[in-house]
Amino acid sequence: MSKSNRTQIILGILLVLVGVWFVAVRQIPALKPFSNLQLDWPIYVIGAGTVILIVGLATGEPRMAIPASIVAGVGGILYYQNLNNDWESWLFLWTLIPGFVGVGNILAGLLGDDTRHSLGRGINLIVISAVLFLIFAAIFKRLNFLGDYGVPALLIFFGLYIIGRGLLRSRGNNNLGG
Repeated sequence: MSKSNRTQIILGILLVLVGVWFVAVRQIPALKPFSNLQLDWPIYVIGAGTVILIVGLATGEPRMAIPASIVAGVGGILYYQNLNNDWESWLFLWTLIPGFVGVGNILAGLLGDDTRHSLGRGINLIVISAVLFLIFAAIFKRLNFLGDYGVPALLIFFGLYIIGRGLLRSRGNNNLGG
């Protein structure tokens, strides 16, 4: 399936789902409370990310999923901070932004933009973001629910994962050259 066909299909599915939701809200009275949610300002940031994604799908540009994921992800952070009045959490939550780029890469790959390369790059960015998040959240003592050894154990796990990937990659390169 070509890239433009895939993006058109996904855009069509999104539009159908939104249309079905509007019909369902009008026809099923029990759904009305869910349609009248109070929208805090961070929801508009998430909505802007959604609009960027839809524009990308409509124009056949799957790489628009990357800025869409960044904007929607930052909107999610702002929503959490606004909901909990936890503005100090920006000290470590910024480390999630490379992960949002990774999610955008994965979406772009699934939408038809050099799928294998985009998926690999996206996963790498998510792992990097997770490691940075753990380090900074641990520094600022925000991961108390993991106990005394949870963060070090996760960092050791990610370190071993990265070492293993490096060893497997170098072994694969040696086999190709010999």
